[in-house]
Amino acid sequence: MYNFDVEMPGTIADAVKALSREEAQPLSGGQTLIPTLKARLAAPSVLVSLLGIAEMKGVCTDSDGRLCIGGGTTHATVAAEAAAHYPALASLAARIGDPAVRNRGTIGGSVANNDPSACYPASVLASGATIVTNSREIAADDYFQGMFETALEEGEIITEVKFPIPESAHYEKHLQPASRFPLVAVFVAKFADGVRVAVTGASENGVFRWTDAEDALNGNFSADAVAGLKADGSQMISDLHGSATYRAHLVGVMTKRAVAAITG
Repeated sequence: MYNFDVEMPGTIADAVKALSREEAQPLSGGQTLIPTLKARLAAPSVLVSLLGIAEMKGVCTDSDGRLCIGGGTTHATVAAEAAAHYPALASLAARIGDPAVRNRGTIGGSVANNDPSACYPASVLASGATIVTNSREIAADDYFQGMFETALEEGEIITEVKFPIPESAHYEKHLQPASRFPLVAVFVAKFADGVRVAVTGASENGVFRWTDAEDALNGNFSADAVAGLKADGSQMISDLHGSATYRAHLVGVMTKRAVAAITG
């Protein structure tokens, strides 16, 4: 490691001010950033910890019936407190990493990092959630812009994520046992006005909506409706854990299983 300063602001306003310092970087749960610092792949001069900001923590519902989760809320808290409102999201959170990761990692940190194999981006995109920052609100469809890329600007902090709650939903995850990231995972959310299907772990461009599956399920919400569909494998990740062809195949398998779980 190397020398750097750490600031511990108590409010969002103080955090934004601290992040205006040269080479400052926000620190949430640190599940990605700390290993990155150890590998010397990043070298900020200031880390601004968001863990002490109470207004960025907690789970509640708003007047529009959305589930609102503070950006500093841990996976473990989401798993426990979202279960009564959005069981599929709580189930997703309960299966992230291991207990150490779930008790340190935060939803805001995960969504801000936008790892191509992270779990939360699939739920955010499939739910049509809204990402709230210290300065604006961003629709999920506009937020994710590629592998590790988002619409966030320099110094912008995710303070909350607002989830519309679907009629039914399910997250199906094919686990990569070494990392516990999904090799491929699919989140299916059925709303009164249509179905949204989001895929993570598969694409070189990060999380994406599988519109072919959405069209099929909007016509017939059943596992049979997606049984013959094949995802485009031309931009799938190919590595020692699975080829692009294998991942494309898994997209279909995970989608079919997710729908089957919803329909019973």
